[in-house]
Amino acid sequence: MTATTRNIWRGIGIGIMASMLIAAVWWGVKMTPSTSPCSSLQFIIEDKAERMYLSESELVQLLRSEDLYPVGRAQNILSLQRIENTIRQHPMVRTAECYLTPRQEMKITLTQREPLLRVQAPLDTYFIDTDRRMMQARVAVKDSVLRVTGNVGPQMAATQLADFAEWLEDEPYWRARIHHMNVQSPQKVYIYLKSTGEKLVSQRVLLGPIRGYEQKLSKLRTFLENSSEATNEKNYTELDIRFKNQVIGRK
Repeated sequence: MTATTRNIWRGIGIGIMASMLIAAVWWGVKMTPSTSPCSSLQFIIEDKAERMYLSESELVQLLRSEDLYPVGRAQNILSLQRIENTIRQHPMVRTAECYLTPRQEMKITLTQREPLLRVQAPLDTYFIDTDRRMMQARVAVKDSVLRVTGNVGPQMAATQLADFAEWLEDEPYWRARIHHMNVQSPQKVYIYLKSTGEKLVSQRVLLGPIRGYEQKLSKLRTFLENSSEATNEKNYTELDIRFKNQVIGRK
C-alpha cells in the first residue's frame, strides 16, 4: 500500500470517527432532559369524533389540583408517568400517553371509556363499559346502548348482562327491536320490544333466566315472522319464551 493510499484511508477513518463523536454528542444532548421550560400543553382525544365525554378544562384542572400542570416548568423536573397516571384517574378516560416534543411542547394522547349498557337500579344509575367496569352516568354520555332496569347488581351487570349487550351489538335485527330489559330476579328477566313498523303480538317478553338467550330469541323471531294477523289480533299482554320449542302467549 502506497503512502498516498494510506493517507487516504487515514483521512477516511478520521472522518468516520469525527462523525461518530458528533453524533454521540448530539444524541447525548437530545436524550438528556432539558432545563428549558415546557412551552405548551395539547390534549389529543383520539376518539372525539365518536364521543366527547370530557373537556380539556377538566383535564387541566385535574393536573393543577395535583400540582402537575407542566407549562412553564423545566422539562427535567416533570414526571411524565405521574401526569399519565393522574389523567387516567378521570372517570371518562380509558388510556393516556404523555410525551415531550423537541419544541418543548407536552402532548397527551388519550381515549375515552365506551359504554356498553346503562343500568338503572333502585339505588343507582351507571354504565358498564366495554372493559366491564362501572362507569359514571353523565349528561354528556348519550350513546345509544341497551338500558336495563330493576333489581340489577353490579356483578350481574358486568357479566351476564354485559355479555348480552355485547351480543346485541352484532345483531341488527334485535338491536332495532329491543327497547330495554327489566330484571325482577335472576330467574325472571323481561325484554321489551319497540315498534319497528311491524304489528307485534306483545311488547313484553318473558326471557326467564338470561342464559340461552340466543336460542330463545331465535325462536321468538321465527314466531314473530310467521304469526298471522289473526294471531296478532289476540293482543297478548305477554309472551313467554322460557321453554324449549314453545312460545306461550298470555292475555
